[in-house]
Amino acid sequence: MTDEPPLRRRAAESRTGEAPSHPSPAAPEPADAGTEPTAGGPVPLIAPREGTPAPVATPAELDEVVARFAAGTGAVALDAERASGYRYSQRAYLVQLRRAGSGTALIDPLPLPDLSALDAVIGEAEWVLHAASQDLACLAELGLRPRRLFDTELAARLAGFERVGLAALTEQLLGYTLEKHHSAADWSSRPLPESWLTYAALDVEMLVDLRDVLDEELTRQGKSAWAAEEFAALVRSGARPPRVRAEPWRRTSGIHRVRGARAQARVRSLWYARDQIAARRDAAPGRVLPDSAIVAAAELDPKDEKTLLTLPGFGGRSVRRLARTWLAALDDARQLPEDALPVAPTVEGPPPPHRWAERDPVAAARLARCREVVVRIAGEHNLPPENLIAPDSIRRLAWVPPEEITEENVAETLRGFNAREWQIGLLLSDLTAALADPKP
Repeated sequence: MTDEPPLRRRAAESRTGEAPSHPSPAAPEPADAGTEPTAGGPVPLIAPREGTPAPVATPAELDEVVARFAAGTGAVALDAERASGYRYSQRAYLVQLRRAGSGTALIDPLPLPDLSALDAVIGEAEWVLHAASQDLACLAELGLRPRRLFDTELAARLAGFERVGLAALTEQLLGYTLEKHHSAADWSSRPLPESWLTYAALDVEMLVDLRDVLDEELTRQGKSAWAAEEFAALVRSGARPPRVRAEPWRRTSGIHRVRGARAQARVRSLWYARDQIAARRDAAPGRVLPDSAIVAAAELDPKDEKTLLTLPGFGGRSVRRLARTWLAALDDARQLPEDALPVAPTVEGPPPPHRWAERDPVAAARLARCREVVVRIAGEHNLPPENLIAPDSIRRLAWVPPEEITEENVAETLRGFNAREWQIGLLLSDLTAALADPKP
């Protein structure tokens, strides 16, 4: 976007002591950053300002953090580290916080699973997170629930930035580079290496500064009210329990290759056998048995251990040790009566768009017109189309439009799909016209 260089220049000016052309919050200089950001390139951010704090792991240490953050001022930067590729649960294995006047704290939630005392002293402050939807559920498990938040990733999308990762935005807008090589680490391991703790602390080091620059840009573009609606929707979504899928085994990667109800039953049986073991071990299911192995066994239906172990994915020692478990699951599926086999799920909502032209050409034409409206208006406002309106909402609207196509009815339909008022305001007139167009 055209204003990225001025934004970064103002951020750099605020660090060098020069008066910025437009007032913007100054991000403090990191202690080990070396030199100021210059036109020659960004500066690596390698250590927190006050050094890397040790993880808080006792009630007494937590009490001290609570007192510190109660005495701090302004917004609170938060982040959480999970171990999604290693563990069954999506719980947090480290929580990072930073606040002006409080410094940075790293909290180990394994010995401290209840952080409600901390929530009580920071709950009324604005919380700043990056990609908040990824962390809200695991923070809520610890008793941390925002009342107000600012999501720097979502703010960057609304402002029209193409690269919205934390490292990319910190470099573009603040002039510092963040290393992200520990993002996929096993954060459930203990003790956590010093380099990992430094990485975790740096994730919140400049988050509030990034928030301030993005907030200024949203104000300049006239999008602050839009962002406020989006952030409020995130707060509401974080207060709801995660949705439980009715048949989670159907999300097995590669299941589209498995033909027939009996073979689908084999996928289901193997999936649940694996899930029980993964939950018991607190291990990521893919580390117990990869999806590719489930699909291979469902397709071939091996009857003995020798045949089973020749299949892709069954060669590892830990998988081989469970050979009897896998064979028993396959045998269970083999013994099922016909009426207990999986049936095609009832699909809620419209069919896949590529089938519309055959099933309902008029609806297909409506969808094309509605999509054109979304793409055009998103372009006019420098927004990604998916942030202007959820693609599924447009599909549902085009497949079953209101019986009487009026702006009032279209608006009510969009609200039923959880569209925000700013989205409805931008789209309503043109979407109503697109739905009412009689042309096929």
